Amino acid sequence: MDPPIPRKKLEGYEFYREVLGSPKFVVAPMVDQSELAFRRLTRRYGAQLVYTPMINAKMFADTTHKYREQNFDIASGEEGASSLPSSSSSDTDRPLIVQFCSNDPDALLRSAKLVEAHCDAVDINLGCPQDIARRGHYGSFLQDEWDLIYNMINTLHKNLSVPVTAKFRVFPSIEKTVEYAKMLERAGAQIITCHGRTREQRGQNTGLASYAHIAAVKRAVSIPVFANGNVLFAADVQRCIDETGADGVMSAEGVLYNPALFRGLSTSFTPTEEQRHNHTRSELTPPLPHSTLALEYLSIVRSQRTRTSPSAVKGHLFKILRPALGREGYHDLREKIGKVRVTVPKRLEEGKEEEGWAWVDEYEEIVRQVAQRLEPDVDTDTHANQIDARITTQNGTVLIENLVVKDEKTGLDVLPWWIAQPYFRPLPPDVPADPHGKKAGKVKVVEAEKAKDQKDQKELLHDCTNSVEPAAGAVPAKRRPPEEIDGDADSSADGDGVKRVKLALEEGGVGVGVGAV
Repeated sequence: MDPPIPRKKLEGYEFYREVLGSPKFVVAPMVDQSELAFRRLTRRYGAQLVYTPMINAKMFADTTHKYREQNFDIASGEEGASSLPSSSSSDTDRPLIVQFCSNDPDALLRSAKLVEAHCDAVDINLGCPQDIARRGHYGSFLQDEWDLIYNMINTLHKNLSVPVTAKFRVFPSIEKTVEYAKMLERAGAQIITCHGRTREQRGQNTGLASYAHIAAVKRAVSIPVFANGNVLFAADVQRCIDETGADGVMSAEGVLYNPALFRGLSTSFTPTEEQRHNHTRSELTPPLPHSTLALEYLSIVRSQRTRTSPSAVKGHLFKILRPALGREGYHDLREKIGKVRVTVPKRLEEGKEEEGWAWVDEYEEIVRQVAQRLEPDVDTDTHANQIDARITTQNGTVLIENLVVKDEKTGLDVLPWWIAQPYFRPLPPDVPADPHGKKAGKVKVVEAEKAKDQKDQKELLHDCTNSVEPAAGAVPAKRRPPEEIDGDADSSADGDGVKRVKLALEEGGVGVGVGAV
């Protein structure tokens, strides 16, 4: 049963505290990746607020095709539900913010009205930096049209029963960024998320997010501010709060590779200098095996009436399991994931939930094989001591810190390969330093796996979401083994997932594209 719409619409910090529960650990909107099943998984491991994938406002309001059901399935009764059937009594899809992309205030309002009873706020995408956003005229390519942005935010502010929020990228100038943020507040935004990169910072030019910009925004406005950028490990969360003063920290790429990124973090915990320096923090919260997280995610997918996009499932498995799938001896399993063919009903009818899940069975078997293959390596693998330590660590007697090594080029921690962890690609030798004298990729996350189907689709599933924050100088997708690319081994196998993305691109209209900040 959907929760009733509150009679009084709370605003600013009152909304942040009383409706959202003062969240500090936030999961970003991610194209085809922050779907219901993944939202539920991250909540189980400490996420306090989660965003939907970005939704094309124009298409969502159109009842002539399946886009609405595929992107926010209201009819199934689970998206935005305050409680969900589960072995975990805490399973919920609240608090939830639904993100839309648009440049048309009227179309945006029509779509937002459809979801306002099923979420706690509606967010506007003002940050996509990709060429597809330039052509569709949305995201960060609206940031010079302040009157239009003001009108979109203000229209929702005046006409919705829930607050409106906005997520944006910074300008090169701190002063202009601050004025921009103040305009968003005047328009009616009740929370703003500041991604500390400019729209030019993408692909090989990504570089570091500027915490100085975010801190200046936080000082200038009177509404809550979430900080986005440079968060790879749990300890980076507190570091981000310390340096920006933000009310919450939003993670995208870090959570994709480790859905338990926020596990064990406390809003009242203040780490010591030594703990801040140590990224893994396993003396407090031992990292989890990636196979455990992958199996739990698949279990959630199976348990829902809401249909999970097969392309989303495949993408999550590639990312979560990557530490093992990238090793010799596991390439065949990587290929198997890419080749799984999917047949699934449009919606699972009550009492028939087990039908059409053969593809999930196949994925589960592959994940179990990943986990099982680690065991026989104990006597023969050159990393036998690490495998032994894995077993001992699970008993809580050996710290993961003792097994961590430093990546020579980035200076980042590399955890044992059975552990869920961020993925970053080595930098080429000609990567320039950033203005602060640091290596441009030192605290960068890697680009997400890209689909091969077409260039626009790659952009859509990559930075367009700001779900991904690629390492500066990251190796272009065309140089990578095809098995590493989500769905690449058989892109037709993901049912209508790829077609759905294509449809959004083709039908977005001259003014609307698809993506998420």
